[in-house]
Amino acid sequence: MFWTTIAVSLTALLALILAFMVVQVRRAEAVGIGHRDNRRLELRIRAHANLIEYAVFALPLIALLEYHQAPSWLLATVTIGWVVGRMLHPWGLIAGAGRIHIGRVLGTLASWLTMAIGAIANLVLIG
Repeated sequence: MFWTTIAVSLTALLALILAFMVVQVRRAEAVGIGHRDNRRLELRIRAHANLIEYAVFALPLIALLEYHQAPSWLLATVTIGWVVGRMLHPWGLIAGAGRIHIGRVLGTLASWLTMAIGAIANLVLIG
C-alpha cells in the first residue's frame, strides 16, 4: 500500500493547507459561513472543495490499483500525476482569480487523466 499511503497522506496535507487558507481569509474578513460575495474567499473555498470532490474517486482508484497489483510504473504515474495535478489546480485557481491560468488548466488535465487511467486500468486488471 505504498502508493496509496503517499497519495492519501499528501492529499490530506494539501487539504489541510487549503483549509487553512480558507480560515485565514475568514478571520481577516470576519466571515463565519459562506463567502458573502467575497471573491478571494470564494476562490479559496472552491479550491478546497474541488480537491475533496475529486479525491473521493481518485484515492480509491489508487488503492484499487495496488490491490489488483498494478505495475509499479503505473502506480507511480497515477499517484504522481494526481498529486502534482492537485497541487497545480488550487494555485492556478487562486492566482488566476478564477480565470484561465496555466496551473488550473494543467492541474485539471493531470487530475482527469490520472483518474481516467486509474479507472480504465482497474477495469482491465479485473478482466
